[in-house]
Amino acid sequence: MPLMRPDPTFYPSPAMAMQAPPERLAYVALLNVGKNGKRDALGVIDVEPRSSEYGRLIAQVDFPNNDNELHHFGWNACSACLCPQAPHPHMERRYLIVPGIGSSRVHILDTKVNPKQPKIVKVIEPEEFIKKTGYSAPHTIHCGPDGVYGSALGSPSGDGPGGIFLMDSNTFELKGQWEQERGPQQLAYDFWWHLGHDTMVTSEWGTPNMVKDGVNPELLLAGRYGHKLHIWDLDKRRHLQELDLGAEQQMVLELRPAHDPKKTYGFASVVLSLKDLSSSIWMWYRENGGKNGKWAVRKVIDIPAEPADPEQLPPLLQGFKAVAPLVTDINLSLDDRWLYVSCWGTGEFIQYDVSDPVNPKKTGSVHLGGIVRRAAHPKNPKQPLNGGPQMVELSRDGKRVYFTNSLYSPWDEQFYPDGVKSWMVKMDADPKGGMKLDETFFVEFDGVRAHQVRLEGGDASSDSYCYSEAQ
Repeated sequence: MPLMRPDPTFYPSPAMAMQAPPERLAYVALLNVGKNGKRDALGVIDVEPRSSEYGRLIAQVDFPNNDNELHHFGWNACSACLCPQAPHPHMERRYLIVPGIGSSRVHILDTKVNPKQPKIVKVIEPEEFIKKTGYSAPHTIHCGPDGVYGSALGSPSGDGPGGIFLMDSNTFELKGQWEQERGPQQLAYDFWWHLGHDTMVTSEWGTPNMVKDGVNPELLLAGRYGHKLHIWDLDKRRHLQELDLGAEQQMVLELRPAHDPKKTYGFASVVLSLKDLSSSIWMWYRENGGKNGKWAVRKVIDIPAEPADPEQLPPLLQGFKAVAPLVTDINLSLDDRWLYVSCWGTGEFIQYDVSDPVNPKKTGSVHLGGIVRRAAHPKNPKQPLNGGPQMVELSRDGKRVYFTNSLYSPWDEQFYPDGVKSWMVKMDADPKGGMKLDETFFVEFDGVRAHQVRLEGGDASSDSYCYSEAQ
């Protein structure tokens, strides 16, 4: 339903969005694993510190089916609607688009009537999704200036190529594949863009058949998982350039471009190096200051593996006698200063100052869970935690950081064979650097696993901006 004024949660620039009021609610994807009578669901967490229900699961919307493998989700509209190339200022941030990479089913939930109890208003069944997009396993959702964009891991057969599909942000009708000319791109995972420079960037994981049963050691050791970034002409929807990080760099997952639309760089995370089990953060950027129109990529952060007793490791890692960091998510504050990195394997959560993006500085570290460490939360110090820091989300003002501990159920079982009992925590971030756990905020989930978090009104990975503040 169009508004007669811009949605008050839309902001022209990231600096203006940082002045937004604090979030009161967090929405969390909850996936069921096993036959325990639970449902895949969307959970609602109270994050208002003055509330008597602060830090509690206050509502849960159960989904009709249980095979979805919920992963990433997003809003139907956001600040990108204020962009001059395709302005839709009277759209409203109202609906959450929640895909399942296991089922190829997409759920649409209305949060406006009662934000504390969203309602499912539409379900796109797998047959319709596959027929209209030619893809399967929908993954990341981003609201764009001209509709909802989504990535998908593969073709209807479960092989490649994966890619991008489009959806109408009012009717949720699928428009089909986004690519006009794919070039060499086959593998898919995340995507985002530099709207002011008509550039999209996509990353690589594996096809549904490569990931559905967990990490395949043969494919991994052969360097078959994704190790490239792809640069696209966003307007013409054509592949421009392939950036290969090297076959030893396996699984290039999350993409976080600078929020300031004048900047032409961003960060990508790599889960694993075959050389030494390290994880890494890479920076993509315009080569030669953009003079030749080409893009380049360079490693800016190395996170080493930690030596470990093989008896404490899952079978996949025992031969290496080390626990891998397994960086599975990253997030960037709206002022482009702080980069947060989740090391799901070692249980470390790290803050970097990336004011100089070429030379990041480590400014904070907290341990929770971890394959070997099993670090406890202060609210329950005698309870060893499994799982580790995973999906991370930041408030728009950059002062509050939330993360959960479940990655993807086939991987959960491989790396934490004793099972992942899921939890969600909150960090308080110092504007000058550093962070600490909120010792009162520790949400434990009964029989379901928490994955991505979205904050009411928007967060640090939900919106794109088309204007910069005057310097």
